[in-house]
Amino acid sequence: MTSPIISLRNVHLTLDSRAGPVAILNGVGLDVEAGQSVAIVGPSGSGKTSLLMVLAGLERATSGEVRIAGHDFQALGEDQLARVRGSTIGIVFQSFHLVPTMTALENVALPLEFSGRGGAEAIARVRLDEVGLAHRLDHYPAQLSGGEQQRVALARALSIEPRILLADEPTGNLDGKTGRSVVDLLFGLKTSHDATLILVTHDERLAAECDRVIRMSDGRIVDDRRAKAA
Repeated sequence: MTSPIISLRNVHLTLDSRAGPVAILNGVGLDVEAGQSVAIVGPSGSGKTSLLMVLAGLERATSGEVRIAGHDFQALGEDQLARVRGSTIGIVFQSFHLVPTMTALENVALPLEFSGRGGAEAIARVRLDEVGLAHRLDHYPAQLSGGEQQRVALARALSIEPRILLADEPTGNLDGKTGRSVVDLLFGLKTSHDATLILVTHDERLAAECDRVIRMSDGRIVDDRRAKAA
């Protein structure tokens, strides 16, 4: 039997605050098979984004087991985590997180250059063409619409051919029509790149388009069900 690409066991995350330690994740357990699309839903403050950050290796679990694509994230140092992230995980944020002083082409090529991959610019051109922005290569983020910026962010996330694609409210800053086009593109690219998709969203209709819907409350998974036929 193939091991899941994501496996969490009794994961806790506690963060410091001015009022003292705050429990963010409380005993989360989760297995995700390669190629699945999984929506994470729940009210604000339920731990959705924190869970995504643990999966990305951007936040280290306080305790528990975090295995991503065969790597024990709890045992890796920061440099090792960065290397795994740079070769395995693509991340799309709600706020785009593009470098304002770099063109669309430079933004997409950046992760490839960090990882030492050759042909970064050529690959970046292909990815931008995939998201319909071949005509915007030399434009800076401020010269692009919100939808175009999110498509650049998606091209950047896919530039490394990630096995896992993490998306945190990718349509949260977009109007309905633009958000729909980004969603269609996200699912289409997920399929064409054969990636595993973990999607944090408040949109129940969007969540229902995933294979599974995981519902969180107070830092725990309270429901996990198949949303559509495989």
